[in-house]
Amino acid sequence: MNIGVLGAGTMGHGIAQVAAMAGHDVTLRDVEQEFVTDGIEAIESNLDGGIDLGKVTPEERDAALANVSGTTDLSGAVTDADLLMEAVPEDMDIKRETFQDVEPHVDGECILATNTSSLSVTKIAAALDSPSRVIGLHFFNPAHVMNLVEVVEAEQTAAGVQRAGVEFVDSLGKTAVEVHDSPGFASSRLGVVLGAEAVRMIETDVADPADIDAAMKLGYNHPMGPIELTDVVGLDVRLGVLEYLREELGERFRPPQLLKQKVRAGKLGKKSGEGFYVWENGEPVSASDRTGEWPCHNVTDRSPSSGQNCDAGSTNSPLRPAASGESGAQWRICPDCVRHRCSHTLPLANRIHSSHDNGLHDWRGPDEFRVFS
Repeated sequence: MNIGVLGAGTMGHGIAQVAAMAGHDVTLRDVEQEFVTDGIEAIESNLDGGIDLGKVTPEERDAALANVSGTTDLSGAVTDADLLMEAVPEDMDIKRETFQDVEPHVDGECILATNTSSLSVTKIAAALDSPSRVIGLHFFNPAHVMNLVEVVEAEQTAAGVQRAGVEFVDSLGKTAVEVHDSPGFASSRLGVVLGAEAVRMIETDVADPADIDAAMKLGYNHPMGPIELTDVVGLDVRLGVLEYLREELGERFRPPQLLKQKVRAGKLGKKSGEGFYVWENGEPVSASDRTGEWPCHNVTDRSPSSGQNCDAGSTNSPLRPAASGESGAQWRICPDCVRHRCSHTLPLANRIHSSHDNGLHDWRGPDEFRVFS
């Protein structure tokens, strides 16, 4: 088959490599030549690593590289494609616009596949004149290692297109799991819940990242812990999925504040060199230094009655609970209640009572946590 891959980033070049190794002719396209070059070099590096591990022969590497070409020309990348694989950023508007740009250039029988990990394939397909040709093929990172591909059937997907999607996955030597289009599908919906709860455990000092990961690897036989996996996937990607699922499915998918803060700081995980771990040569070498991430680390007196202000706070509200019956005020969250969160203020939409007797905390009212949105 002739395969066009749009987007030469982490997922794009990974999918291109897998398809090329399976004997398909692959054209890898991105908007800048630099991105295309980086993608092909990443494929070469992965294949060389496979040789070092004894999983790829030099002949297999050379054959795979001969099956891959790169371009910045959209029309040239898609005109002869039997299957077009979209791997652009995880943004609904970008994906819809990409397919709209592509549709006039592709053959009428070309299958249009999106690698979205959570967005509605049905909504993506609705942007096209021929939505029945659209399918979701959700590969996992790293694509050349992970065996699973979710084949996502949109509301408009033709039965023949669904079958062709499964057959393509089979041709790659991977396992296809068929799911109906739903927010987060099966894997992302379950995976982000585990990852988000692991981040909340770091927030509240239940354990450090390495111990959380070790607990899941050794106790549940996971090949990679949820924190390391979050770094590999990308903190920005995980945040985007959670925000989308929260919008679609409710507050149980609310992103942890620590995740949002790291993304704002540019700590996106493996691809940026630091997330919850510091990465060197593609491997986690240490936990990320959390100094300065949570301003209450600088508060020496954690007593709720100390009245001490947070050193980096945005207001001058003291670190104290709201008094019983108090309303219309602001309450800076006491670090004894939720450690590491004293940099945020909480509007008292209703009267909120908080007791600190013997270190036990009882928060009441519907809006306690809305500060974390």
